[in-house]
Amino acid sequence: MSAPNPRPPLTIRMHTADNVAIVANDGGLPAGTVLPDGLTLVDRVPQGHKVALVGIAKDAAVLRYNVPIGYALQDIPAGAWVHERLLHMPAARSLTDLPRATAAAWNAEPLEGYTFEGYRNADGSVGTRNILAITTTVQCVAGVVDFAVQRIKEQLLPRYPNVDDVIGLEHSYGCGVAIDAPDAIIPIRTLRNISKNPNFGGEVMVVSLGCEKLQPERLFPPAQRAIEIVAARADSTRATDTIGTQTASDLDVVCLQAEQHVGFMSMIDSVLASAVPHLERLNARRRETVPASELVVGVQCGGSDAFSGVTANPAVGYCTDLLVRAGATVMFSETTEVRDAIEQMTARATTPEIADAMAREMAWYDAYLDRGQADRSANTTPGNKAGGLSNIVEKAMGSIIKSGTAPISGVLSPGEKLQHKGLHYAATPASDFICGTLQLAAGMNLHVFTTGRGTPYGLAEVPVIKVATRTDLARRWHDLMDVNAGRIADGDATIEDTGWELFHLMLEVASGRKKTWAEHWKLHNSLVLFNPAPIT
Repeated sequence: MSAPNPRPPLTIRMHTADNVAIVANDGGLPAGTVLPDGLTLVDRVPQGHKVALVGIAKDAAVLRYNVPIGYALQDIPAGAWVHERLLHMPAARSLTDLPRATAAAWNAEPLEGYTFEGYRNADGSVGTRNILAITTTVQCVAGVVDFAVQRIKEQLLPRYPNVDDVIGLEHSYGCGVAIDAPDAIIPIRTLRNISKNPNFGGEVMVVSLGCEKLQPERLFPPAQRAIEIVAARADSTRATDTIGTQTASDLDVVCLQAEQHVGFMSMIDSVLASAVPHLERLNARRRETVPASELVVGVQCGGSDAFSGVTANPAVGYCTDLLVRAGATVMFSETTEVRDAIEQMTARATTPEIADAMAREMAWYDAYLDRGQADRSANTTPGNKAGGLSNIVEKAMGSIIKSGTAPISGVLSPGEKLQHKGLHYAATPASDFICGTLQLAAGMNLHVFTTGRGTPYGLAEVPVIKVATRTDLARRWHDLMDVNAGRIADGDATIEDTGWELFHLMLEVASGRKKTWAEHWKLHNSLVLFNPAPIT
């Protein structure tokens, strides 16, 4: 039995039309609790779970966010615990006859005068960190690269104090796949674009096995390299041209099966020798003051609960609007988590064509799930349900709030790279690390991750700011969470307060003046390439 709750009973209702509210008290509320409006709970209701504010008849809509998140399978009395076993999930919204660019004009004033200290790249992008990334063409070389990276950190990195880190871009792709299948372009362009992330300073170093299907020349086609290098060198005003002596024909590749490698340590010596000129060029870079418009922020949630759509995600959404007002770029993603909010998305598109592009991405993913015989209900995890989320419809309403209210000005297919600023929908699966990997490929230089159940998520490639939805989580995971949005539910902060807190923290982290907890502990998970092509 839980200890008596020190706070008075507190429930949160998202819209005046809602017939349910969530219990905010730590440990939930016992049966018999009398709420401030006089309603008596007939069941014990866990924290984050829904209580019926009125009697709900069988087959009637259960409303949260003023949206039917389900239909009652039986009569539900007022004061009862409303959980997933009592609900029939609504059918997915058709992708036809959607509102297209119908939202009212967004007249938010520009936000000017905010800056951070970043690394300006030759292509005009800006890094928040100065990292040597070693691209791998195939999983087979991961062990060798990991060994070499540790040697580089021990033996070489102390000579280059301006280089923040050395990492291997490990993944599970490259061989044993249908490399010529139409959808193979997704993992290939993902890895290619990750290698050009702004935090890597334009340095491309590759370790190949030699016999893999994904050959270096296929990963980085010579014609494309020539175009990129010419474009970078044409900008002679950049003092930090990090292309160096690379040309279209001399991609820096260490091939482990090359004849000169006799023994394991000769492979390691080759990797270290190849790293030196890259480290020298990176070490010559210095931070400079740049406008906040150079931030490229990916927003994501994982280990979500019912508070995600009440505290953390609304605060992130408020911050998203601040960033867009400052001229920055923000990506929101997670196709299966926002699929049921498609009407809201297409209405906010800046043009009908962008609305159509979002619908196409949803249709593509619907077909992908159909091929795997998986329906959208599979997204809501046991942890989500334990945290009060009954189904994917309820989860979608809380997830979409991360995108704020700004117009959606762009759509990216999986693995594509950003081409302009503003708010973008970057189509990705909802799986945490696939989403993060694809946002890296798009060009993000800072990541925001909200969680209610808790997850030690982290990326080596960019700083990850973690936002807790509940004070209890922030207290228990005090050295993993960077922002406690649970204070909103506690009544100790507002969504606006927390949004501004996050905005200022982003500038500090982007400038290198603060490290996130994930950086402090070096919580770095492997990249996961989205590969819908067949395995051979």
